[in-house]
Amino acid sequence: MNQNRLFHLTRWRLAAWYAVVMGFILGLCGLGVYQAIVHAHWQTLDRELESVAGTLHDSIENTLKQPGRLEPTTQQLLPEEREKRHILGAIHQGDYYVRLLDNSNQIVTLAGFQPQELRLISKKGTWQTLKDAQGSRYHQISLSLHTQNNISWGSMQMGRSLQDIDNYLANVKLILLLGLPIAMILVGASSWWLSGLAMQPIYQSYQQIQQFTADAAHELRTPLAATQATIESALRLYSFTSETQDIFSAIERQNRRLTQLVTDLLLLARMEKQPLSVQNRCCLNDLVSDLVEELASLAMPAAGCAYASHIQLTSKFKLDKPLTVLGNESQLYQVVSNLIINAIQSTPKGGRVTVTLERNHNYAVINIQDTGIGIDASEQKRIFERFYRVNSDRSRNTGGSGLGLAIASVIVQAHKGSLQVQSQLGKGSTFTVRLPLATNIFHKDDNKGEAR
Repeated sequence: MNQNRLFHLTRWRLAAWYAVVMGFILGLCGLGVYQAIVHAHWQTLDRELESVAGTLHDSIENTLKQPGRLEPTTQQLLPEEREKRHILGAIHQGDYYVRLLDNSNQIVTLAGFQPQELRLISKKGTWQTLKDAQGSRYHQISLSLHTQNNISWGSMQMGRSLQDIDNYLANVKLILLLGLPIAMILVGASSWWLSGLAMQPIYQSYQQIQQFTADAAHELRTPLAATQATIESALRLYSFTSETQDIFSAIERQNRRLTQLVTDLLLLARMEKQPLSVQNRCCLNDLVSDLVEELASLAMPAAGCAYASHIQLTSKFKLDKPLTVLGNESQLYQVVSNLIINAIQSTPKGGRVTVTLERNHNYAVINIQDTGIGIDASEQKRIFERFYRVNSDRSRNTGGSGLGLAIASVIVQAHKGSLQVQSQLGKGSTFTVRLPLATNIFHKDDNKGEAR
């Protein structure tokens, strides 16, 4: 994966997680604020209703003489809806109602604002919340009434409409529901900005390391090339003992390995710094055929070859005509070469490596299948990381640096393709390269306007 893309993806993830966490916290805070407002309004409503009902209750009880009988003086204390003023001015606001009930819970009289079809509740509970036929809510308190001789007269129910409070709470809920997305947008923008600030030093540090790697790799190429030339000249011009020749041969192998490592590092640094420009057409049939032919000596023993692996390397072309892609032929050559060499090196003696080329819709698909040791599922996601090696001992013996698959992945992504692996321990692995075909580029016919 391109490192610039990795940093952007990491920045997006940081911003998204920060926004989600902050959204959850803001949601909880909004819910807490809403519940606090509801509680405060209910407490205020209860105190108000209790105060008004208590005052009216005491005034009415002082006038009652016989159970179930309403005295004229009692009727004068009850508010009427047509009145302009009353001694209990709070209940004249059109939101309150009063009901007097006898001991058998039959209504004796009604006063104040009367809701339509509000069901009658017995005086079992002190506080009740009711709904009328239209769904409007009312909050009422029930108080027992006694005569002047302390004989049970019945009860008084006094209630208040909750329409104004419900409307207010609905507006508060709407503000909170609309405010949360706006707050999330602001949090998301600020988290994107903050994550950029937080990652800027890391990004700059990585760029410095990347530049250092490119510069160091470039500077190392000259002395390594000089060392290689010196060793080859010494072995060619002078006669040494077998022990000395073995020492020079070991130095030469390690120098070649170091040269290849420097070349790979320089390639990675260049591809990350400057995107690949894909302009040329490349025939995958010829590329795969040439590679299978060239690497046959690495797989099967041949005259004078001491490093063959006794592995059957074959190719299969499942198509009717050549497949052409837009790409850098040398880099695609390196991709397929690295995958085939890895397959050969991970396959035991007597195994098979099969390279298949086929077409799948608008993509060319190259499968490199082996019967090797396989890769554990926990390691399959990491094998494309730099310097990661599934088997370090095998990599050291074969000269692997852990960059082959990383380079292959970068090159394939630069060609707008994909590189995937399927593997089971002890059963082998299959690496699949998908590349868009050059025929994906459509041209419009000037006359017919059709793709061709």
